[in-house]
Amino acid sequence: MSLRERSPGGAAAVEAGEDAAATLAEPDGPDRCLSLLPWDRFSAWLHCVCVVGFDLELGQAVEKTNICYLSFPDSNSGCLGDTQFCFRFRRSPGRKVSLCCFLDQLDRDLPVYLKKDPAYYYGYVYFRQVRDKSLKRGYFQKSLVLISKLPYVHLFRTMLKQIAPEYFEKSEAFLEAVCSDVDRWPPPAPGKILHLPIMGIIMKLRIPTYRDKPGTTPIVQNMHQGDAQISMALPTVHEVDLFRCFCPVFFHIQMLWELVLLGEPLVVMAPSPSESSETVLALVSCISPLKYCSDFRPYFTIHDSEFKEYTTRTQAPPSVILGVTNPFFAKTLQHWPHIIRIGDIKLPGEVPKQVKVKKLKNLKTLDSKPGVYTSYKPYLNKDEEIVKQLQKGVQQKRPTEAQSVILRRYFLELTESFIIPLERYVASLMPLQKCISPWKSPPQLRQFSQDDFMKTLEKAGPQLTSGLKGDWIGLYRHFLKSPNFDGWFRSRQKEMTQKLEALHLEALCNENLVFWSQKHTEVETVDLVLKLKNKLLQADREQLPVKTETLKKLQTHINDIILALPDDLQDILLKTGT
Repeated sequence: MSLRERSPGGAAAVEAGEDAAATLAEPDGPDRCLSLLPWDRFSAWLHCVCVVGFDLELGQAVEKTNICYLSFPDSNSGCLGDTQFCFRFRRSPGRKVSLCCFLDQLDRDLPVYLKKDPAYYYGYVYFRQVRDKSLKRGYFQKSLVLISKLPYVHLFRTMLKQIAPEYFEKSEAFLEAVCSDVDRWPPPAPGKILHLPIMGIIMKLRIPTYRDKPGTTPIVQNMHQGDAQISMALPTVHEVDLFRCFCPVFFHIQMLWELVLLGEPLVVMAPSPSESSETVLALVSCISPLKYCSDFRPYFTIHDSEFKEYTTRTQAPPSVILGVTNPFFAKTLQHWPHIIRIGDIKLPGEVPKQVKVKKLKNLKTLDSKPGVYTSYKPYLNKDEEIVKQLQKGVQQKRPTEAQSVILRRYFLELTESFIIPLERYVASLMPLQKCISPWKSPPQLRQFSQDDFMKTLEKAGPQLTSGLKGDWIGLYRHFLKSPNFDGWFRSRQKEMTQKLEALHLEALCNENLVFWSQKHTEVETVDLVLKLKNKLLQADREQLPVKTETLKKLQTHINDIILALPDDLQDILLKTGT
């Protein structure tokens, strides 16, 4: 197996860089904060493009990275023709790209579940395997792989569908042209309608923002088609076909939602990387708008560097969702508490049969019958209504897209019913605005108390928004010990702390600081000026939720205080921290 990589540092990048450089800077928008370098636009979307081929003589010894092994299906998968899937892997610390702070700025406007995880990359694969008698192996086997920090599964899947078949028929020059096209794309700014040209086609899409109402997807209309280029409107950048993925385990969706919510170790055993990766991504997305905070691997192989870590029996399985296809995993992961075995995913044309939860001891091989193997007992009673609604849709031949919308709305309402009481309680930990004094440090948030939170559930629990009965208290107690709660609470803590800093800034702006300085010594006044300058730097560095007018007003206060000081101090303070 051999790998060739096309990235901003490669030969293609050098050739196209000079032509693209002139188009990089935009007069307004987020770009204006810094000047982008050649191939920065490419890097905003992709880390690199890889071509992975199988070399019969060199085999797999040539390349030691995970990418090669993850880019090919296991030999038992028997994937003839073209196959698409994705994987996720840990990145090693490397150099910072020139537009790092610029991408961080865009990241702040994303919903929490779409924010980049700096520790991981995604690999989007288009694999082709066809018979070829001219080759020793008897088959042509090659993968085109896009490596990106962005979890935009549907976008990159669509892009690969457009470019990969043509690339396999042509040469590297075609791939260089693709890279040049990507380097002319606008930045991945959330909330904007983006037009992304790729080899004669324009993909039109919108990346969601945190301001969007959960569960709503603004419709991106197709443009009028011109003579030169065809346009293609993408309804989503990140969503998978939820109903198609969950159809093999149709009757257990609510239990699976609980397992994902609680960060339980889960294995998806599937016949191919396509099925495994789509199912893992569907599981991760089912608790949206909550972010799944543990590790997940849409396609995991025995060659993965974390293989020993995740298959050891000397400790409890970690909080992770793995998608696997190799029969070897049926033995090595037998000790895992929850295993989903799925067959070939097909478009559902008949009503799925009721399948009971199976005992783990019955899972001997990957050939075991499809189903959920676990001893887990759900906290909540089963919701029969959603099952009936989806069954009726299958009988009426409702499009799978419509079934997915129903299922996504069901998961959203379930997650929101669960999280709203937590949101309400955490909001009560915020100090009152009257407690914020401009002359004292911002007050601290009150501590989260599990007992106090549990007391609120009697009158303001999930029963206000959900008709589901069951042991909600038990579910909350379990959730409060999970990585998903830890991640969610840290995020809310950060937001609220920043809000307190912002309110403290506003309180300072509303004071007559010049009058204060006249009543105090020069030493105290200089100390105040330095603290105010640090406040402005903090507001910029941490992107505090402060109005621009407030920052301008504070800067005016600083200038007025400095001008009231002796000339020698003015010179020093005007040069300090500017």
